[in-house]
Amino acid sequence: MAHRATLTQVAQRAGVSIASASRALNGLVASPATVDKVRRAADDLGYVPDASARALKMGATGQITFAVDDIGNPVYVEMMTGVQEVVAASGFRLQVTATGGTRDVADVLDLLRSMRRGYADGLVLSPLRVTAELVAEIAATPIPVVVIGRLPDGAGVDTVMTDSARGVALAVEHLHAQGRRRIAFLNGPGDTTPGAARRRGFDDAVAHLDVVASTHEAADFTMAAGREAAHRILTAAGRPVDAIVAANDLLAIGALHAAHDLGLDVPGRLAVTGVDDTSLAEIVHPPLTSVSLDSRRRGQLAAELLTRRIEDPTRAPQVLSVPPLLHVRGSSAPTPQAGNR
Repeated sequence: MAHRATLTQVAQRAGVSIASASRALNGLVASPATVDKVRRAADDLGYVPDASARALKMGATGQITFAVDDIGNPVYVEMMTGVQEVVAASGFRLQVTATGGTRDVADVLDLLRSMRRGYADGLVLSPLRVTAELVAEIAATPIPVVVIGRLPDGAGVDTVMTDSARGVALAVEHLHAQGRRRIAFLNGPGDTTPGAARRRGFDDAVAHLDVVASTHEAADFTMAAGREAAHRILTAAGRPVDAIVAANDLLAIGALHAAHDLGLDVPGRLAVTGVDDTSLAEIVHPPLTSVSLDSRRRGQLAAELLTRRIEDPTRAPQVLSVPPLLHVRGSSAPTPQAGNR
């Protein structure tokens, strides 16, 4: 009985890795040159694929996992759209999973460890908190991982980030130019990666401006938490604030609700800005001034990095950045005093 050719032999003959040979034969992401070499090698050897052996031995599932903290958050919905566009075009299926919890990375660590069981060919991860343990676990994960967020320098991981600190500074500078002088920063939990970065951006911006600044933390990054925290800000004793810079759109919309609850005119009495420029920013009243961090584009870039990493595991890690962009809308018109200057 003739010896049956194996995928390992096909890969050796084609001069590619076993994983690349598997993807080429299964119509998954691979360069045309790789596909041609692998198919010719398979024909020469008379290779007949075994579907079950392929999945079990090579771990080629045809699936990408996208892990986020909260799948209901519009930022992650827009990221997911970008990831899906690239993943589908590359022949993969997308699975989305929620890690949950802003203060504990345990769920994220558990997810990374589960990747050792071969559930997916790659992982796009957008963690709210980054710890040394998390970075070490990413490095130990046997499948390619791309992070949307900021990792320590030299982490050696494909990363797509944005300068959210600069984004908050853009909002502060805009409000100052509009005549606002008593500006409150409404943050989410400050021990998260975005919370720390956005607080830093606010502090750096107000340090160079003639404003009275204050900082406040909501329980989380949700609309309800923003509404509750904004009530406290707007009813505090002393001179009232005339602007709220929120760390994301959900907190900002919560602040708009609080202003409405208290009968405060926006933008006449109070200006409000957000960060992320989600689809919600244009449909609230008044439309929300917000800093775009282009979540969809970040998702696309992350998926592109991941599919390239799957195709070539030896390539050098890349760090890409998407710049912030301020979109001015009705929630931050000038004060009457500014118009008379």
